[in-house]
Amino acid sequence: MAYLFVFVGGGLGAMFRHFVNNASSRMFGTAFPYHTFFINVSGSIVMGLIAGYFAFKSGSSQHLRLFLMTGILGGYTTFSAFSLDAALLYERGAVGLAILYVVGSVALAIGGLFAGMALIRAIT
Repeated sequence: MAYLFVFVGGGLGAMFRHFVNNASSRMFGTAFPYHTFFINVSGSIVMGLIAGYFAFKSGSSQHLRLFLMTGILGGYTTFSAFSLDAALLYERGAVGLAILYVVGSVALAIGGLFAGMALIRAIT
């Protein structure tokens, strides 16, 4: 049943992301990735609101958490999960690990993207 909640929430989140992408392109153009910027920031804010709420409402169901956080926000943006992980490391006092996680994730993700593109260019 948990997978169903994630599946449905993920579809809704992905649909909303597509809507924001289209609306942003029409409103602001495509010279700057406003859509991704907005999605990452707004998703992180919503993740903070939900995580904060669930931290103080221990009676919340696991299915609701999965539907909202893993499903909807996971389909909308995984940056919100990244932001939450970094904040949790920081709040646990693991500042060095938080910095390593943030810098490493960004550098390796962008580096991996360039490596993947270079590999495809080399073999095609």
